[in-house]
Amino acid sequence: MIADILVAGLGPAGRALAHRATVAGLSVVAIDKNPKRAWTATYGAWLDELPPWLPGATIAARAPQPVAWGHRRHTIDRTYVVLDTPALQRHLSLGNATVVQGSIEQLDPGGTRLASGEHLRARLVVDARGIPRSPRSAEQTAYGVLVPAATARILLDGASALFMDWRAPRRSGGVTPSFLYAVPVGGGRWLLEETCLAGRPALGIGELRQRLHDRLAGRGIDLDGTEPTETVRFPLRPPRGFVPAGVLGFGARGGLGHPATGYSVAASMRAADAVAAAVLQRSDPARALHSWRSRAVSALRAKGLASLLALPPSEVAGFFDVFFELPPAQQRAYLSGREDLAGLTAAMTALFARVPSSTRARLARSVLTG
Repeated sequence: MIADILVAGLGPAGRALAHRATVAGLSVVAIDKNPKRAWTATYGAWLDELPPWLPGATIAARAPQPVAWGHRRHTIDRTYVVLDTPALQRHLSLGNATVVQGSIEQLDPGGTRLASGEHLRARLVVDARGIPRSPRSAEQTAYGVLVPAATARILLDGASALFMDWRAPRRSGGVTPSFLYAVPVGGGRWLLEETCLAGRPALGIGELRQRLHDRLAGRGIDLDGTEPTETVRFPLRPPRGFVPAGVLGFGARGGLGHPATGYSVAASMRAADAVAAAVLQRSDPARALHSWRSRAVSALRAKGLASLLALPPSEVAGFFDVFFELPPAQQRAYLSGREDLAGLTAAMTALFARVPSSTRARLARSVLTG
């Protein structure tokens, strides 16, 4: 039997695609080394990014108008949400899909060969296994702790959440900057996370842990070491030519991650229906997933990542002051969506015009050489 879709990898992106394909009535084979593994990561998104089919029960917490700090305080005119990870995994049920536990030895356009020797075939083969680490790849890293809401409120100064706080902790190391991300995760708990947005190499987990402890101690918060922790490390861009010809990359592996923020879950869930519809209509799924506009948007955002990597630590907070003073529509065009080429171009042009001349020169060099 030849399935309609074969999905390799059952993280949030692959599982979302397999789920929506079964909802559409397609026959699906899904492969993962550990398909029953419970997800433990924290996934955030802007509320307006989520697909309309995702129920509200999968949202653990909402933060209307979160705050960002560079040198100054900025209120972001959007609602930020943190997903209920177990509820999200349960909702993305695989229905009538055939779920195979195994290691993939070779992935080809017509199917896959498992390490066990088994061959599986499908009309569309999708690789959603994420991005492997590489010394050449810029990465995002983070270290966080879960604390009671009363502890988090000491940091918030009345904000519903801190999307980014670039004010330096008491000891910052002075090389690669990091920011505080403080969001509710439901159940009266908050995640306080020291984050290296992009680095090549990125800050190590030990350095981020020290910065977080120093930052909190500077506000009178002493951790006792019993708090649950979370660590994050992932590449921001897939290598070129990484997915075999004729195989459709999906999720971060397919370029759906934002190259300057690392966000990919909401975009992947929104894109799942387009891929399923293309298979149903026997049209080109790659064309449905990557229009010329989305490819242009991705290329421009990759230039944005190069710009971030080029900034010295002393200019990062000021850069984000300028960014969060852009009109909300331009902020949204840069942070979200895959098709708004005009909006993204306007946002990047306005940002370039407003940053200090020294920063502008660095951005121009990074765009030309990155």
